[in-house]
Amino acid sequence: MIQPKHMTLGAFEAKNRLSELLERVSSGESVIITRHGKPIARLVPYDERIERENVRAAVAGLRKLRKGMRLGGLKLRDLIDEGRA
Repeated sequence: MIQPKHMTLGAFEAKNRLSELLERVSSGESVIITRHGKPIARLVPYDERIERENVRAAVAGLRKLRKGMRLGGLKLRDLIDEGRA
């Protein structure tokens, strides 16, 4: 599998070249932005399919987590009211 091209640059330079970076990303390249030499962000082309898959996976994870949650005889309304006090 061919790895996508990417470039790395500092946050200050990225700020000054944002329009150029967006053009590069829109053509398939990714951009890694660093601060003091450490990667802090990555600009990647938007892919709606991936976004939907991530949302579906997150919802499925929340549903799975919820199934294991028990209140031990407490009522949710009582807990909400206690939090407001």
